[in-house]
Amino acid sequence: MALRKIVHIEDDLLRKKSRPVEKFDEKLHKLLDDMAETMYHANGVGLAAPQVAVLRRIVVMDCGDGLIEMINPEIIATEGEQDGPEGCLSVPGRRGMVKRPMVVRARFQDRNGEWYEIEGEELLARCIMHETDHLDGQLYVDIMSREIFDDELEDEAEDEEA
Repeated sequence: MALRKIVHIEDDLLRKKSRPVEKFDEKLHKLLDDMAETMYHANGVGLAAPQVAVLRRIVVMDCGDGLIEMINPEIIATEGEQDGPEGCLSVPGRRGMVKRPMVVRARFQDRNGEWYEIEGEELLARCIMHETDHLDGQLYVDIMSREIFDDELEDEAEDEEA
């Protein structure tokens, strides 16, 4: 495994649409392993292949219940709504408020090409949407309602402690 360089917002590569994965081979397995290692090293909860300069429909994420690898993911259903803060490894030092579905159901392939479905709520739903947006060249900054600044986060933390 190896750490990959994370592409930042200034790079036009992040605005391109990713192509489907057709070959499920050792090269794909190495990329998945590298992406997971890179995500964990950067303290992220998700990482899409375009963020490591690979324009393929590949996502890794871990919202606290273990690693999920999604290849060629498709959103098949959403319901409800949540509004919350998001950040991104490709947009370091910034956060914004983003409306997302409360529940998301997606279909995807695993590293061996087998098809699965997943249903995620709250953070997992947000993560699935955020990462699949990357595969279509969209960043959370494109859809955020407003930017969140550090002093707001500090005020919230103080309010919670009181």
